[in-house]
Amino acid sequence: MAQKSTAHRSSNPIPLPGKISVGMTVNGIETKAEIAPWVTLLDLLRDHLDLTGTKKGCDHGQCGACTVLVDGRRVNSCLTLAVMKDGAKVTTIEGLAPDGVLHPLQQAFIDHDAFQCGYCTPGQICSAAGLIAEGKAKSADDIRELMSGNICRCGAYPNIVAAIQQAMEKVDAKP
Repeated sequence: MAQKSTAHRSSNPIPLPGKISVGMTVNGIETKAEIAPWVTLLDLLRDHLDLTGTKKGCDHGQCGACTVLVDGRRVNSCLTLAVMKDGAKVTTIEGLAPDGVLHPLQQAFIDHDAFQCGYCTPGQICSAAGLIAEGKAKSADDIRELMSGNICRCGAYPNIVAAIQQAMEKVDAKP
């Protein structure tokens, strides 16, 4: 037999906070949204802006499927409150290919078959774009270390590293 709760409801419940206006540039487009203060950047992108390329994996910042670029830096969007990024410039996987021209990383992932199921691919590519911009990776070992926050359940790691190396060569070859 189930026990009845003896807890009493307060006659003065804590009021929920109101929505907050957040403005940011997402993939080159000025965007404003009215959101609850606890909405993550990931949920803002997926649920409010319909940018579903960024994936919700673990929702704990451990898998990297939600990685996007915020002001050019790699960020786990599942751990980032959207209100914290008011005024920021956010780039998602959709924003890496303006006018339908693939980013060198996107092409390299295709060239090297650096995905199997593809679920982690948007986060892998955004993280790799940030890695290249950081300029810290000089070897395959560096790439593996700096990409260690992005998990591929299918185990396409050798192909991912090769794709990133190809894209790095193209960036280095630019005048």
